[in-house]
Amino acid sequence: MNQRTLALIAVSIATLIYGLNYTIAKEVMPFYVKPFGFILIRVLGATTIFWILGLFIKSEKIDKSDYKTILLASFFGIGVNMLSFFKGLSLTTPISASVMMVTSPIMVLIFSSILIRKAIGKQRIIGVIIGLIGTIILITYGNSSDSNATNSNWGNFLVFINAASYGLYLVISKKLTAKYHPITLVKWLYLVGLLITVPFGYRELMDVNWHQMPTNIYWNISFVVVFTSCITYLFNLYGLSKLKPTTVSVFIYLQPVIATIFALIVGSDSLSLIKIGATLLIFSGVYLVTRQVENSVK
Repeated sequence: MNQRTLALIAVSIATLIYGLNYTIAKEVMPFYVKPFGFILIRVLGATTIFWILGLFIKSEKIDKSDYKTILLASFFGIGVNMLSFFKGLSLTTPISASVMMVTSPIMVLIFSSILIRKAIGKQRIIGVIIGLIGTIILITYGNSSDSNATNSNWGNFLVFINAASYGLYLVISKKLTAKYHPITLVKWLYLVGLLITVPFGYRELMDVNWHQMPTNIYWNISFVVVFTSCITYLFNLYGLSKLKPTTVSVFIYLQPVIATIFALIVGSDSLSLIKIGATLLIFSGVYLVTRQVENSVK
């Protein structure tokens, strides 16, 4: 088996984990662990794992001029990103949340044009508009009859904030990823992120009744900490080292497919015409945005 095939398998496994995560994390919140408390568990666990992994690589010194960028990247990539995602997921459904995440490429384009003055062609502008229309429809009318979706509108909006903050994080951290070893960078991002999430999640973490928690919920929490927070990162990292970034980025579009199939199988969500229509608009917008970007690279 050649390295390209191994890389494709690694990225596929990472995508599968992300797709399953929507339903697995949803089962934990908010009954057993409230969202901010869950994020604190996730960030604390990932920080510990990455700092241990950091002991096995060559030590790197962070330039003083980069601390501000790391702080901003951690604020948007760990703090706002994760807190808004888990809070939103606790209020909405796995399918709606997974579809909303696909707007990340659109948000990357918008922030790139603002922060680094990257030109936007007509086709990409149309794509942004179509994608945002789909997003607004899903946020406004994507209510669910599911009893686990206590406030779909607000939940969908928070997941959109998560996608936007993640897009901004990708733009901010671009120079850092080329300068430092990935594990060096991520261990500092998570450490700063831990300091950011403690004030939000401490009280909710203290309210967790660990003794009355079923065994399967412990497994769900472990899955999110080990697989969603760490394994996916390492597998995507390996994929990026062997494949083109555009090839790896395409896999994000499989997340809603996997999330939808798994959610329907376990009965944690249902489909509606509004969800399907909004999804088609969002995917159409993302296609127009990424298609022109790829053409410009050739």
